[in-house]
Amino acid sequence: MHAGLSKTRRGVVWLMGIALGASALFGTAAQALDKATGPVVLTIEGAITHTNQGQQAQFDMKMLEKLPQHSFSTQTPWYPNAVTFTGPLLRDVLAAVGAKGTKITAVALNDYKTEIPLDDATRHDVIVARLMNNRPMPVREKGPLFIVYPFDTKAELRSELYYNRAAWQLNALRIR
Repeated sequence: MHAGLSKTRRGVVWLMGIALGASALFGTAAQALDKATGPVVLTIEGAITHTNQGQQAQFDMKMLEKLPQHSFSTQTPWYPNAVTFTGPLLRDVLAAVGAKGTKITAVALNDYKTEIPLDDATRHDVIVARLMNNRPMPVREKGPLFIVYPFDTKAELRSELYYNRAAWQLNALRIR
């Protein structure tokens, strides 16, 4: 297959193939992050590799809508009945900015802060909800964004620890 290449060049070609395969598998290929054209609803900063505004990654709602969308219904302590939330998985948002770190500080519009271990994004199907019961969430209804865990999927998620990691009126993520 590579008979015409020197041993060194064959090694480089092989390594490039491995690197490309790994980046495709883990979504780490360098890619430009579009600039927000609408109002910024989420700013991500800290240990990230893909930015679009200085050292930050800023998202408008259309950018979040372009990421794969997921929905689940779950009981929460904040509503009397199960609610359906829709939005991108937190891990997809983090992959879009090339997040590297171990901790996330989620910050709400009212400056509420909560610490989330980065591995929660891979262990659980946490979403950055932009819809509640198929409708956008105004600020007075915990929007426009809400980090939500699928509380009904595992008994361990139905606890104060995970309820406290949910963040409504989300507007920033700081990666460390």
